[in-house]
Amino acid sequence: MRAEEDLLAVRHAVREATLRAGFGLVDQTRIVTAASELARNAYVHGGGGTVTLEIVGQGERRGLRLSVSDQGPGIADLDQAFTDGYTTGAGLGHGLGGARRLMDEFTVQTAPGRGTTVTAVRWNGRP
Repeated sequence: MRAEEDLLAVRHAVREATLRAGFGLVDQTRIVTAASELARNAYVHGGGGTVTLEIVGQGERRGLRLSVSDQGPGIADLDQAFTDGYTTGAGLGHGLGGARRLMDEFTVQTAPGRGTTVTAVRWNGRP
């Protein structure tokens, strides 16, 4: 992701992946929303980055794993970044925490000066 138009391409790619993984409309919307928030964060705060999508399986369940990585400044205080209302930009401060609430699994690897990678999974069906 290097340009604003790339964010729309991410949304379309994620929507297509949710269809291939067999998600219903509500879960499709949740995943696309989370991916959009994470991609925008990487673009705005990380100077761009990459998005990787993978359909995964666990027993009978299928899911979608998305990883969003950037080489930006990293997140100095991860707990603060998850606090609703906290923002370092012009947004509402719901991006990272909101994305986490929309997914079933959510991990963040970050270090100041070393960028950030967020990996999130949404499962199609519960265990």
